[in-house]
Amino acid sequence: MTARVFSSPAVLLDLAGETLGTSEWHLVAQSTVDGFAQVTHDHQWIHQAGPAADAGPFGGPVAHGFLTLSLLIPMLDGIFRVDGVSAVVNKGVDRLRFTTPVPAGARIRATAVLASARSRPRNFTETVLSVRVDVEGKPRPAYTVDVLMLYQGVATAAER
Repeated sequence: MTARVFSSPAVLLDLAGETLGTSEWHLVAQSTVDGFAQVTHDHQWIHQAGPAADAGPFGGPVAHGFLTLSLLIPMLDGIFRVDGVSAVVNKGVDRLRFTTPVPAGARIRATAVLASARSRPRNFTETVLSVRVDVEGKPRPAYTVDVLMLYQGVATAAER
């Protein structure tokens, strides 16, 4: 899959409501879960491979919800990119809901809809992406979230 390319942030202003695409599948390996636990100091037994997680409520170790959220940016990069920018700022998230655990070893992918886009001061375009992240083979998503992004367009000579 090739990412969609937009020539500038201003192009996004006319695309509100459009589905931007779906990413490739991304493996959430146990080694990734272990590394995230090491960095965040979250070593809860449900994330660790072994008899406790196997006997637990999910039948094996599951990824941290915030690990799967942190994988969103590379998935979005596989869906689209915006050229003609001097900066991209993650402004925040709204309505984050974790709905299905992600088993270690499962694959996830994101589908992004450009919910809104508006012009902001200093040549910024503010976007809201409504994202659904699916777990391969599961009927419900791992999570849904609205992601707020700011894209600062490269100033033209007339704007400088």
